[in-house]
Amino acid sequence: MSAQEALGAEPVCELVDVVKHFGPVRAVDGVSLRIDPGQVVALVGESGSGKSTVGRCVVRLLEPTGGTVRLQGSDVTHLSRRALRPHRKAVSIVFQDPASSLDPRLDVGAVVAEPLRLHGVGRADRAKRVGDMLERVGLRRAVAERYPHELSGGQRQRVSIARALVSQPSLLVADEPTSALDLSVQASVLNLLTDLQRDLGFACLFITHDLSAVEYLADEVAVMYLGVLAEYGPREQIFDSPKHPYTQALLSAAPLPDPVLQRQRRRVVLSGDIPTPLDPPPGCRFHTRCPVADERSRTEVPALRRVAGRLVACHQVDDDGNGPDVRIRPDDVPPTPPGGPTP
Repeated sequence: MSAQEALGAEPVCELVDVVKHFGPVRAVDGVSLRIDPGQVVALVGESGSGKSTVGRCVVRLLEPTGGTVRLQGSDVTHLSRRALRPHRKAVSIVFQDPASSLDPRLDVGAVVAEPLRLHGVGRADRAKRVGDMLERVGLRRAVAERYPHELSGGQRQRVSIARALVSQPSLLVADEPTSALDLSVQASVLNLLTDLQRDLGFACLFITHDLSAVEYLADEVAVMYLGVLAEYGPREQIFDSPKHPYTQALLSAAPLPDPVLQRQRRRVVLSGDIPTPLDPPPGCRFHTRCPVADERSRTEVPALRRVAGRLVACHQVDDDGNGPDVRIRPDDVPPTPPGGPTP
């Protein structure tokens, strides 16, 4: 529970049991999230887990099949396009591929000014705000006269960020904003997002599979697997003591900056691929790949319950937070002395 949630502050965005099905495909199956003002919530998981679908439901590019989406206290789940317009200013999105998300027929100035034009901002004010925002994201004002194809990948993504923030939204959905960029450019874009979030104070839903970026940016982490949440809580707790076997496996695959620790660690290699959302497995959806699954895991859906300061959906974790760690081999655990544990 965040400090603002404990104080009863109204969240910028709240998802309650959001469901999104595409015909028989169960892409999202009951996801609940809360994003408070100024907070960064990271949504992580493998490709195909439903992360981007959740992000598109938040900005209402997709209409949820069920559940509730609230923006600043208003239910926008099933609003029409006309009724949604007053709420559009409160939320923006940065897409994964800047090359395909920018209109090639418009120059950069027109691309960045588009949200302001739609919200009725005058031409003179638009020009000033566009120039100011381009400078804020690290581009010269003269870039406004260029076209997207004349820019590098990193510059195009900075234009995408400028377009998303020029209308001063309360919430930014960043859908894998660095995955299409070179490694050296990724760091500069992440630093830019961090600086902008600190200076402008917007909340952010950061969708990614890059756990190093999550540890750098996020306040809270939500781990998704096959359309449902596996674990959700403060970043420090998720990274220091993950409880769900899937979270443990994900973190074991993330590289460590210390080469000695990197060589000593055990990486958990999950067998098989993520199952199809056309026909999710019964019980725990992770049981087909989980090294500690039992019969209960195969038949009974685990509830997402509060355990040790975070939410976990796993039968193997008890109410005190005790459970197996799939990163530890049985022979890594020292044997108990005959007379019992040493005091």
